[in-house]
Amino acid sequence: MLHHYFTSFLDYCKNANFSERSIESLEHRLNEFSNFLKTEDNPSIPEIKYQQLSQFVADFNSPSVAVPKNRVWTLRQFFHFLKLKQIINENIALQIPYPKIDKKVPNFLTSAEFKLVLNHFSPKATNRIGFRNLVIISRLGLPGLRTATVVAIQIDDVDLTESRLWIQEKGFAGLTQKSIILPQILCQLLTQDLTQIQHQHGSLFLSKRNQALARGSIQSLFRNVSQELNLDKKLYPHLFRHTAATHLNQPVGWVRLLNPTFTHQIHFYHHNLYHRGPTLQHVARLLNPTLTLT
Repeated sequence: MLHHYFTSFLDYCKNANFSERSIESLEHRLNEFSNFLKTEDNPSIPEIKYQQLSQFVADFNSPSVAVPKNRVWTLRQFFHFLKLKQIINENIALQIPYPKIDKKVPNFLTSAEFKLVLNHFSPKATNRIGFRNLVIISRLGLPGLRTATVVAIQIDDVDLTESRLWIQEKGFAGLTQKSIILPQILCQLLTQDLTQIQHQHGSLFLSKRNQALARGSIQSLFRNVSQELNLDKKLYPHLFRHTAATHLNQPVGWVRLLNPTFTHQIHFYHHNLYHRGPTLQHVARLLNPTLTLT
């Protein structure tokens, strides 16, 4: 019976246009909840108590710091669905407070480390795949695009005449696009990249099999790179977004034109601290000595 409720709830979420990642997260947490209920002698839905929900959120399988918050969100959504279906009379999950997570400054690359990564990939840009990888890293590290945004870029989204790129950012569910101004160095890289592409429409970044590049493929670009470069940081795609937001937070015109994709307005949405560190403007000048920052 519980499995039936889970399936109906996930179908409801899909019809409500929950994102694919949200549905995957909900399904994972519900499976955890199902395993927890087995340790509680499998009570029926109406028999579940607040204390059991609280215990699941805080203690089941010794969760890491971020997991309880996600569990609370899952339970609130699930029990809201059960109430809509009149299976229960009250959404007791609303009584569970969202746990507070200590704020921390995310990791980021210094300008010297970012230069090291670029120098690692630059000599490999002698073929289509190597050059594609260099372009992707520049997309992640300079305008600070998300991985999902990068893999979703289409050839038609690139306007080199206006030095502009149209992107689909998080939260728009395919309905709206934003445009960002491209600095000269990125335009130059894209111009060279487009000359190596034999098709005129479709995904800008392709795999070796000429299929649209998957997000996991971008993650795999950085496998073993930290060890090869003797970096004390693990490289992952979102680290480059942290790097861009860290170093491009100075109130200059070029920065504001380059970074309208930062919905947290250059400082991170999950805390009120500005990240301080070496400026990425030096890296931008290194890539393109003619670049003028105003």
